[in-house]
Amino acid sequence: MKLKKSFQLSLNILLHSKLRSWLTILGIIIGIAAVVSIVSISQGAQQQMEEQLGNLGADVLTVSPGASRAQGSGGGFRNGPSRESVSSSSDNEQKNLTAKDVLVLKNIDNVLYVMGQVSEKGDLTYASKTASLSITGVDVFVWEDITTDSIETGRFLTTGDSYSVILGGDVVERTFEDGIPLNSKVTIEGKSFKVVGILESGSGVYMPISIARIVLEEVGNDEFDSISVKIEDIEIVDDTVALIEKKLMFSRGILDENKKDFSVSNPSAMQETMQETMKTMSLFLGAIAAISLLVGGIGIANTMFTSVMEKTKDIGIMKAIGAQNKDILLIFLFNSGLIGLIGGLGGVILGVFGSGLISSLVSSEGGMTRMFGSTALTPTLLIGSLLFSVIIGMIAGAIPAYRASKLNPVDALRYE
Repeated sequence: MKLKKSFQLSLNILLHSKLRSWLTILGIIIGIAAVVSIVSISQGAQQQMEEQLGNLGADVLTVSPGASRAQGSGGGFRNGPSRESVSSSSDNEQKNLTAKDVLVLKNIDNVLYVMGQVSEKGDLTYASKTASLSITGVDVFVWEDITTDSIETGRFLTTGDSYSVILGGDVVERTFEDGIPLNSKVTIEGKSFKVVGILESGSGVYMPISIARIVLEEVGNDEFDSISVKIEDIEIVDDTVALIEKKLMFSRGILDENKKDFSVSNPSAMQETMQETMKTMSLFLGAIAAISLLVGGIGIANTMFTSVMEKTKDIGIMKAIGAQNKDILLIFLFNSGLIGLIGGLGGVILGVFGSGLISSLVSSEGGMTRMFGSTALTPTLLIGSLLFSVIIGMIAGAIPAYRASKLNPVDALRYE
């Protein structure tokens, strides 16, 4: 029997057992849709997390006062550490970072740039609207070399700037919905500043550190809220962190490790941890979706067993007129494969729409849930899900198909 004829007979079996077959197909659709939706959303969240962690800069370390701030801010300069959070985070005696610490860090091997910064909340007013934002004072000599932020319009701060600021992209687009044009004037804590640059993202405001010490009341004259360190070779980042801690402890007169009054964040280690966490979560969610697909496979097996029983006499007739065992096997394998194929197509379509709907709903939320607001619908995922559905269908139908092919023609013709 030709393959074309076997395929036609298997399609005829599918069409003439509509309700049972379509209920089975519905189970496959739900299973594949769950796989596509969950995997695409988890992969999208993983990509977004990796992108955000990448923006922190794996080659930028952050030294912060307080031993319990070991995880730090990662050197992203998004909001800067607040003075309140620093002072409340250490159980040891608090000592602020100073220019002496900056000098020590500059003389350490594998260190390219060192920058002390201060940060405090302040009121920014533009066009009669006022918002409380994180104001960060940076060293204009090295900030451009250290920061992981990118300028969207305008320029970075230069040595000639005094009362000039750079705004984070989120400040312009979200906080001030009407926007703040480049070169416009804004008021910060009662003083006028010119906007010379706007970053692609970020919710902070950046100004020269000398001006920040004048404008921000809680900022001291020679202390830093954090020190950013850009290293040259990322491969020896752990050794560099250990050397920084050793040098700073010696400089600050600390002999006991437990009495260390500062911390050094390592974004590279945080990236690895978060990536492993996201991969584990993706596997967990994928396993949950696979369970529903397994249930659909059991449904296919049940449908095929029932179909073989119903078609027993027909099988006997086909064998009596010359059909071979392999012909019967192919017919029922094609039948189970068709169920998997149709269920897979429906599941992929439903999964694409489902993941898009979930993404749109989640992206409107705030906080960590926004991380799941993006999807990664790759051809590999879609085609792989479809092939997986067909394979599941054929595996589930293999035993019933084999049993059908081994039926004795005489017994099959007598079957009632």
